[in-house]
Amino acid sequence: MDPELLLKIKMGVGVLATVGLYSVLYRENKFYRFWEHMFLGLAAGWAIVALWTESLHDDWYVKIVGNAPEAGSTAPTTPGYWAYVLLLPIGIMGYFVFSRKHNWLSRIPIGIILGLWSGQQVQVWFNRYGPQMADSIKPILPTTSSFFRPGTVGMSPTDAAAANSQVYVSDAITNIIFLITLLSAVSYFLFSVEMKNKFLKNMTVLGRMLLMVGFGAIFGSTVMMRFTLLIDRMYFIFIEFLKNGLFGGT
Repeated sequence: MDPELLLKIKMGVGVLATVGLYSVLYRENKFYRFWEHMFLGLAAGWAIVALWTESLHDDWYVKIVGNAPEAGSTAPTTPGYWAYVLLLPIGIMGYFVFSRKHNWLSRIPIGIILGLWSGQQVQVWFNRYGPQMADSIKPILPTTSSFFRPGTVGMSPTDAAAANSQVYVSDAITNIIFLITLLSAVSYFLFSVEMKNKFLKNMTVLGRMLLMVGFGAIFGSTVMMRFTLLIDRMYFIFIEFLKNGLFGGT
């Protein structure tokens, strides 16, 4: 088959899939259902292949049989550890969840995974939020009378380091706004303490307003991401397929 014709057929299928999936914006229809099931089937097949190529092969199979480098390669030879075979029956136990009689076996790998995951999350939590807590400690008193931080272009490394070590008035104002935002947002979540003090009540109200601003920004970025995907698909249909592919030639 002509490669150019084959490319146009592939692009045409991609256009049908795009239009079919977006047709749900009008209403639920069979055309959308067809492409939805097609997408789910392809995704399931891809997930099975990815499970082997990206996870099981390197993290399980290679560790069992070892890795012998090709001729001329300087990579070290990795010996095989057959003890990893014991992970296979543990993993198979998870599929007993579909058995009414022996579904209790599926709880064994689930318990193992949850135990390992729970232990790892302590370190994961600290690695993620520990630096954030350290960075929340900011100076609020300026160490110089200069308002703005000067540019360091053309300075020597010693002078640039000295200039960056100073807390300027603009930095102090920014840090004060940051700390007010942080403390007010945290105070909003003190549900176990009754807020009788007027100052604390105002802090929680301010925290709620600032949280709404943050959530609004997150929602806005999510909407813009959806529009980015839409624009990309429309570019594919009208420019790559119709203009350049179908009528313009590729």
